[in-house]
Amino acid sequence: MKKTLIYIVIAAVLVGLAAYKISSNKSKQEAEVAEVAKEVDKINVNVITVQYESINTDYTANGTFLPKQEMNQSSEISGRIVSVLVKEGTRVGAGQTLATIKRDAIDVDVSQAQNNLQNAIIDNQRYENAYKTGGVTKQQLDNSRLQLKNAQAAVRAQSVRISDTSIRAGISGTINKKMVEPGTVVSPGTPMFEIVNINSLKLSVLVDESQVGKIQLGQQVAINVNVLPEDSFSGRITFIAPKSDASLNFPVEIEVQNRGNLKAGMYATAIFQTNNGAETQNMLTVPATAFVNGVSSGQIFVAQNGVAKLIKVTPGKVYGDKVQILNGLKNGDQVITSGQINLDNGSKINIIK
Repeated sequence: MKKTLIYIVIAAVLVGLAAYKISSNKSKQEAEVAEVAKEVDKINVNVITVQYESINTDYTANGTFLPKQEMNQSSEISGRIVSVLVKEGTRVGAGQTLATIKRDAIDVDVSQAQNNLQNAIIDNQRYENAYKTGGVTKQQLDNSRLQLKNAQAAVRAQSVRISDTSIRAGISGTINKKMVEPGTVVSPGTPMFEIVNINSLKLSVLVDESQVGKIQLGQQVAINVNVLPEDSFSGRITFIAPKSDASLNFPVEIEVQNRGNLKAGMYATAIFQTNNGAETQNMLTVPATAFVNGVSSGQIFVAQNGVAKLIKVTPGKVYGDKVQILNGLKNGDQVITSGQINLDNGSKINIIK
């Protein structure tokens, strides 16, 4: 009887311990679930701490080199090419003959025009003499003089046709492309040679409206060429467009003297000094990605006590991927740089380290 009582007591104790353990585990699980639920409600974000830093204030713009001059040399008349005197890569001077067109038929027309001119000269002389003695009227003399002028004009026209059988370069430069061969039949306007002059080149870039007022014609500009990183180049601004494009950018051209290693079509970066020669300034900046709906909105989220607060700031100039902040932030503020699309003012946040 006594043993039975002891077993009952031990069993009761074990049951009590098991019940306590189950209850304890349940409370712990509920606490963990509650903590997880709190974290689930939070939105993961990245932040940066705002601070003053030295920013290079030089303005840069990318573009490509264009030839100072280029043209497609074409034919003025119809005919068959007899000879081509240049090849691709040949340097030519303005007025140099590049090709010739068959002129047999034109020579016949020239002979006929010259014969007609001789006849007109003789006829006119006869009418001039006859008019002096009253043998012809003034009207007949005027018709004779007109025929003489027409005959002279016809000879000049045939001379022009003869000249046009020699295709001459319109500019000095290099033959970049040859589109004809001996035997090719051409007509007026048919492109025959592409000529480019790269003794000097034009770097064509687009300058933002906020910077265009700080540059001027004749200003020297440093230039970096991507494929020639070891070389340094500079140029002179020769053109600033009076009107912007649809994106409020102004086309600007910079003339660069070619030392022989630049080619048309190369990609380059122009570096404009826009701050009276100073290269850096100490300023408060944030990444452009921190702005909600773009820099122009002036809205960013800051992290305060575990929540996201939407504030209004005054953005300044843009330097690459960073934006100057003129007002609305102070040194040490934490600005949210990613995850803004999921945020509302007052959203709980989890800062990702």
